[in-house]
Amino acid sequence: MLTPAEELGLTGMSLATRVRNTFFGLGREQILPLLDRVREECTRRHVVYMREGVVETVRLLPCPVTALPDQVSYIHYVSLTIQNALKRMAEIYLQDPGVREILELTPPEQEWLADCWGQSLTESNPVFGRLDAVVDFCSPMWKDSLKFMEPNMSGIGGLHLTPTSERIVNDCVLPLLRDSDATLRLETGVDIRELLMQEVLDHFDILGHRPQSLCFLEAKYAVSGIDEQEDVAQYYHSKYGLKVMHADPSELTLDKGVVRYQGERVDAAYRDYSVLDLIALQQKGINVEPMRLLMKQNRMISSIAAELDQKAQWEIFTDPEFTLKYFSQEERQVFKRHILWTRVVTDRKTRLPDGSTGDLLPFIREDREQLVLKPNRSYGGDGVAIGLAETDESWNRAVDRAVADSNRWVVQQVATIPVVEFPVVGEDGTVHSEPFYTVLGFAPSKYGVAIMGRASQKQVVNVAQRGGMCVITVGHPPGRLVGPERV
Repeated sequence: MLTPAEELGLTGMSLATRVRNTFFGLGREQILPLLDRVREECTRRHVVYMREGVVETVRLLPCPVTALPDQVSYIHYVSLTIQNALKRMAEIYLQDPGVREILELTPPEQEWLADCWGQSLTESNPVFGRLDAVVDFCSPMWKDSLKFMEPNMSGIGGLHLTPTSERIVNDCVLPLLRDSDATLRLETGVDIRELLMQEVLDHFDILGHRPQSLCFLEAKYAVSGIDEQEDVAQYYHSKYGLKVMHADPSELTLDKGVVRYQGERVDAAYRDYSVLDLIALQQKGINVEPMRLLMKQNRMISSIAAELDQKAQWEIFTDPEFTLKYFSQEERQVFKRHILWTRVVTDRKTRLPDGSTGDLLPFIREDREQLVLKPNRSYGGDGVAIGLAETDESWNRAVDRAVADSNRWVVQQVATIPVVEFPVVGEDGTVHSEPFYTVLGFAPSKYGVAIMGRASQKQVVNVAQRGGMCVITVGHPPGRLVGPERV
């Protein structure tokens, strides 16, 4: 007899195979112009990445990845459980020296956190984040394949890229699939922009007043990175009638206790800017008090709690010393099943993945094939060392670098990254399939979960590393599977 989870995974495999066969059944005469149209739409709709001032169109792989409604519902439950636990970490950090030792902040960051944390945040703590994870929707053991690699608690990439990629696939790809197989029922997921806006509106309802203006804050004049906040601002202005602004933190001013941008009052703000970056601005003589005031008044999304955005938070979630003290049995079960064992790289004894206590550094050196090293607070895939891809010599050099670096590193169990085949065009103009690693980002709220898909032929999957986008569609099962009869 198949368990319900196994049946769901096999049904997911059946659906994915059906979609893939339908896509490739379109033939070269339809796939080639489709690929051209998708690329043109990505450029036209600003699915781009800025690299040293040069605008690059992000590659969008057109064949949709499929998930079943029950799978998305489970991911929503798990990711929301983890997100809500993350939101409590600032309060735990302030009261527990052991947590402060793991989640190390600089003294100026600690001062900002202590100054901006208050009673209002204990009542409503607006954190809108993205949890990066892997899952194999086609496996009978798909639930066990769901592993969370790291949190992103503020200024998440994908607010424009994800829904725009979904609309391109919805407009260009899904009609062709339906024409070829009228029984296919695929739909794109929840729009991440709508989840964010609902988070803003709900938060200000709790505070007792609705915002009339919303300001997106980022390093506006940077020459590298995802270029999308202006697009998101335009979307909100068009749909909701809010006054939406797009500013650099250095452009904010204070006028009799009111934060303004170009003379306009800022009621609420969404930031892609860390306190560390603000401290660097302050050291250059730039007034960052408007940003501090927005945080103190709890008018910033994400709140000051997002300053604990570190991969090391997974150590708190995978060490019984902390989980038994601060989290419920239900949360502990989610952590144990779905969060990868993670430790800050220092010379000490700790709980190892098998539950025993041992010396961390010898374990890291001896078991490289099941481990990965990552800078604790960086992003974009920079510096990641995967044990399986290293020699003993290069791995030991990476460990030595991690131990010596004042910017801390973490070691983590390596995740099995699902591989999906996507169509590509060869140099001779033929269409064939090639394997791509896929990593997902889940942005949960109480209203649903948005899913950002990324794909690369490198194991470090990130748009910043020239990876591409893929779209996760929700599909309805083609039929009920019947398990083998018992003898």
